[in-house]
Order: sequence, then C-alpha cells, then structure tokens
Amino acid sequence: MTPTEYAAVIESVTAFIECAAIVFASMVAAFGIDAWRREHVGKRRLELAEEALTLFYQARDVITMIRSPMGYMGEGSTRKSDPSESPEVKEALDKAYVAIERYNEHVELFGKIRALKYRFMAQFGVDESKSFDEMDGVINEIFRASRQLGSCWKSMSRGREPTPAELERIRKWESVFWSGEDPDVIDQKVDALVKRVESTNQQIVKGGGTLFGILNVPLWK
Repeated sequence: MTPTEYAAVIESVTAFIECAAIVFASMVAAFGIDAWRREHVGKRRLELAEEALTLFYQARDVITMIRSPMGYMGEGSTRKSDPSESPEVKEALDKAYVAIERYNEHVELFGKIRALKYRFMAQFGVDESKSFDEMDGVINEIFRASRQLGSCWKSMSRGREPTPAELERIRKWESVFWSGEDPDVIDQKVDALVKRVESTNQQIVKGGGTLFGILNVPLWK
C-alpha cells in the first residue's frame, strides 16, 4: 500500500468514525429530548389523570353515601315545602328529597369533576372523557328517581293504594334511589367509570406512546 493509499484509508476511517459519532450523539439527543418531554409533558398528563382518578374515587364513595338507605331524623327537611302540604305529604316529599340533600352537601366535588372534563379531553381525547359525562348521567338518574318517587310516595301518603304497575315503577326507581339491590346497577356503572380512569393512569405510568416508553416495556410477564 502506497503512502497515498494509506492516507486515503485513514481519512475514510476517520470520516466513518466522525459520522458514527454524529449518529450516536443524535440518538443520545433524541432520547434526551424524549426524556425531557416525558418529564414535563408526561408528568403533566400523569398528574391530570391522577387528579381525575382521585375525584372519581371520592365520587364513588359519595354516591354510596347518597344512596344509603340508612338515614336520620330530619333528613330531607331542607326541601322548600309548600305551606299547604299535609304532614303526611311533607314527610313523603322530604323522604324523596334525601338523595338531593345529600348530593348538595358534596356539590363542590362534582363541580370539580365537571371542570376537569375539558382539560382531560384535551390531553386524552373525547373517548377517554366520556367517563365524565357518564358520571353526570348517574347523578341525573338518581335525581330522576327522586322526582318519580316523590310523586309516587305523595300519592300513597294520601291513602290511595298503588296499582301493580305503579308498584313495579316504584320498585324500579327505588333500586336507583337506594343501594342494596343485587345486582346494583348504579354501583356497577360507577365501578366501571372508576376502572376506566384507572386504566388511563396505568397506560401513562407504563410510559406508553413515547420513545422512552420502549425502555419500559417488560421483557417478560
């Protein structure tokens, strides 16, 4: 090999090493940028998902309390009653108002859940935010049961015997208003909502969707 050829080989090797160094530096930078993005953007997403999950846990406990058949004297008395109501009618309507009264004691919690909906939607998409609408749907279902039972119990308080069809409707609405049915449809709905938000948390914790997340994929289960 002539000196000229030897110099050309050295130059080629040097150029290759320089290119490899650039590629390696680029890869390190890419992982560094992704780690930074995960640290800042991913952390924000995780904090948001954790906040939502905490609120849904609290809401599940509150809904259990709202629907508890256990009560105390005077519950429902915050309802604005009509002066013309007889004691029997007032008692029936107050009883039907118990769930709403209990809800009102925790209205701030459900306000926080509604306020969080659009931030959650922006980070995780419309499909993931459906849990918020469905939580509202559960509350509305309980409110509807309250109104329906108020009408039914008011009629019964006046001494009128309900028809078999009316008794069936009363049983239907009481299964929403009170807990304890087996199966309890409202409990099942709320548990499903909580599990959905839990799933969102688990996906973020695993680092899914980022280059850094590749490093977190378990090699075996």
